[in-house]
Amino acid sequence: MNPRTTEILYHLAERNRARDRDACLVIEDLKQKANEYESEAKHLQDLLMGSVNFSPANLSSTGSRYLNALVDSAMVLETKDTSLASFIPAVNDLTSDLFRTKSKNEELQLQLGKLEKNLTATLVLEKCLREDLKKAELHLSTERAKVDNRLQNMDFLRAKAEEFRFGIRAAEEQLSARGMDASLSHQSLVALSEKLAELKRQTIPLKKKLESYLDLMPNPSLAQVKIEEAKRELDTIETELTKKVDMMEL
Repeated sequence: MNPRTTEILYHLAERNRARDRDACLVIEDLKQKANEYESEAKHLQDLLMGSVNFSPANLSSTGSRYLNALVDSAMVLETKDTSLASFIPAVNDLTSDLFRTKSKNEELQLQLGKLEKNLTATLVLEKCLREDLKKAELHLSTERAKVDNRLQNMDFLRAKAEEFRFGIRAAEEQLSARGMDASLSHQSLVALSEKLAELKRQTIPLKKKLESYLDLMPNPSLAQVKIEEAKRELDTIETELTKKVDMMEL
């Protein structure tokens, strides 16, 4: 139950308590007026008996019922007497109070219906939010595990890279101490490898040029000269490549 639901229920409870207090006050007031009416009735009865020697006991059962109904109506309507002039305004006031009470009750029922709908929507929203929160926590936990794994792998790779760098540096220092040519260091070998790739790339157009000379039919002597020149140039490049490869294999 969220704070909004608690607040709504608290206000409803306060309203019910206020209504109960008002009802208790009305009951106490009615009891007090009933006592006053009983005293007034006794006084009028005594006065009636003293003036015309009339007693309610002398009435028939039907007359007694009518008299009691008249007295009860006067007490309920809170009239000062049982005359028609007192009853009509009291009935009108009671009717107006009845309509006002009915209208207020309908308004309260409407507000209560809205509160119930809002409460239902709030509970549904709270349930959805809890489910979304649970999914988000699960996703966050999964992502955190992935991040931790990546960090561990990164630390491992960094340690290995540092280990390799240290091993290469130690090997170069050891080979340097034994008189190894500096051109055979790791960086030099990388540079030679790149240069070798470049030289191989440069031989491609020469081979194509040689093939074009081989296809020449006229002037065989000139073609033979060009072919020999291309062969020598190609042999020179291949010799240089062979030396570089031999140095790298050492």
